[in-house]
Amino acid sequence: MDIGWEVMTEQGSKSPLFADRLSVEQVEEGHELAPKFDERGLIPVVTTAYASGELLMHGYMNAEALARTIESGEAWYYSRSRQALWHKGATSGLVQKVREMRIDDDQDCVWLRVEVVGDASCHVGYRSCFYRSLPVGETAGQRPVQLQFEEREKTFDPVEVYGDAPNPTQL
Repeated sequence: MDIGWEVMTEQGSKSPLFADRLSVEQVEEGHELAPKFDERGLIPVVTTAYASGELLMHGYMNAEALARTIESGEAWYYSRSRQALWHKGATSGLVQKVREMRIDDDQDCVWLRVEVVGDASCHVGYRSCFYRSLPVGETAGQRPVQLQFEEREKTFDPVEVYGDAPNPTQL
């Protein structure tokens, strides 16, 4: 699939889908998509379940991932640990179908609302990557902080899905 993106400058990848950032008014009040990528050419992405609003994951996109997401209607990310473009679900089958895509006021963060084929988004096997909570307030003084599991069962077995593929988590 030709998505029409190309590398233009050392500041990062550029796509004909994106306008140049010319003024604050254009970025904050205009109708053109003029995303601001960080010094590494990335923009953060928050992904939630379309129906429930549950937070599924946080990731990053480079210009190519953003363009592919817009044009395909499926979530693409840039994996910082693998240093590679990543089509969510290409290996696991847990494809994220984008039902709504938003960008924040200064166009430096993306919000995806998705339906997930297979109903899970976490490579560990849980529905959400945010499957544990942290104590706050009076119980927060415990050292080290003890996490509490909010999801009791995994949605899928990662070994069955990924086999011997390397774990993307980096220490």
